[in-house]
Amino acid sequence: MDVISVIRTKRDRGELSPEQIDWVIDAYTRGVVADEQMSALAMAILLNGMNRTEIARWTAAMIASGERMNFDSLSRPTADKHSTGGVGDKITLPLAPLVAACGAAVPQLSGRGLGHTGGTLDKLESIPGWRALLSNEEMLNVLDTTGAVICAAGDGLAPADKKLYALRDVTGTVEAIPLIASSIMSKKIAEGTGSLVLDVKVGSGAFMKNIEDARELASTMVALGTDSGVKTIALLTDMSTPLGLTAGNALEVRESVEVLAGGGPQDVVDLTIALAQEMLTAAGIKDADPAKALADGSAMDVWRRMISAQGGDPDAALPVAREQHVVTASASGVLTRLDAYAVGVGAWRLGAGRARKEDPVQAGAGIELHAKPGDTVTAGQPLMTLHTDTPEKFEYALASLEGCYDVAPSGTAFTANPIVLDRIA
Repeated sequence: MDVISVIRTKRDRGELSPEQIDWVIDAYTRGVVADEQMSALAMAILLNGMNRTEIARWTAAMIASGERMNFDSLSRPTADKHSTGGVGDKITLPLAPLVAACGAAVPQLSGRGLGHTGGTLDKLESIPGWRALLSNEEMLNVLDTTGAVICAAGDGLAPADKKLYALRDVTGTVEAIPLIASSIMSKKIAEGTGSLVLDVKVGSGAFMKNIEDARELASTMVALGTDSGVKTIALLTDMSTPLGLTAGNALEVRESVEVLAGGGPQDVVDLTIALAQEMLTAAGIKDADPAKALADGSAMDVWRRMISAQGGDPDAALPVAREQHVVTASASGVLTRLDAYAVGVGAWRLGAGRARKEDPVQAGAGIELHAKPGDTVTAGQPLMTLHTDTPEKFEYALASLEGCYDVAPSGTAFTANPIVLDRIA
């Protein structure tokens, strides 16, 4: 078999055979298929799609490229969560310790930033000393002793996805529904969690811009998980506006700690609790109260133990960018729109994300919001603050923010979208 034939099949809108899928995933993992060839195939998949049979086989081939984990030795039921990515989406950070505080074990394998969306590992690495890379033995030990672990997938877990995940980020193929579904589910099924809650983002700041595409992706992933014996549920959640008041790495860690301390923006709190309740129910834990675990400090206790167990210092000062630039409101009235995608691109251009898979990220870079839709603003008041270590990036970031918000006359009625739009099980 040869990769050119595989590319041509999908380029010409054909169906890839099981043999073609198995071969190309294995050959790419071994380095026989080059990055530029897999880039061409990924673009063909983005443009022409895959049917359910192809997606299921692609996912199985990704799983078969590596090992599978097992958490049967734990005394707690396992529950995991995955987000398809958004702007200001720091939910994993308070969610994992919260669910652990309520009695489940949370083996959270997370990733790095993709395009304009932030990565959980990039955020946590802004904590001095914190390590994303753990051996399977270390991961199991942290999970057993603290109840939660957030780390990178090991080299042995779906290695095909690890290569393809980084490639998609820099080739404009992140949005392909078959590749999103197979990437997420191959890791989660191989990870060995007993139940999984998917946070499928919808809106300008998400990879799924409309609810129909989001439902298609959610349904595909729920079916893949269920067929593999993993209890899988999906929530469709709004990503037309950034979550919370920060988009960046250290900025989002700081806000997550505020949530764990019983404060923080209401939309972040509401979504964290909604996802926690779904995870606990899926794990068979019926009587836990996530809101109480946030209020009484037990979730914060788990956070501190979890960060310390991975070498981090939960009391250390977080990095702060050397330069700031304030964007002010152009008019007085009611803020009715703040585009999540524009804010995400702005944070990425400031250094919070990467243009190439090899690029470093700035821990302190990002955007801090001073108002959200529904708030009353006055002309000239700070609307957002841009943070970066490299001030020459301000002009490039500001270009992405042109026209990103609307201000209506004072007294204009405003109704925000609900944070949870739909549930698929």
